[in-house]
Amino acid sequence: MAGALRALGVAFAEIDVDADPALVARYGRSVPVLTDGEGREICRGRLDAQALRAWLALE
Repeated sequence: MAGALRALGVAFAEIDVDADPALVARYGRSVPVLTDGEGREICRGRLDAQALRAWLALE
């Protein structure tokens, strides 16, 4: 997912879900997860290009 975001020129921060008990409780094994700065989920498991394009259109 990170490589695809870089290729699209999308700025992002990688966060280790396993290092934060609250994130582990929220996402469990459903990683990677892409959320926006407000914590709204864009996609999980794999990069969903359609969902990302829809989110980018809103920004």
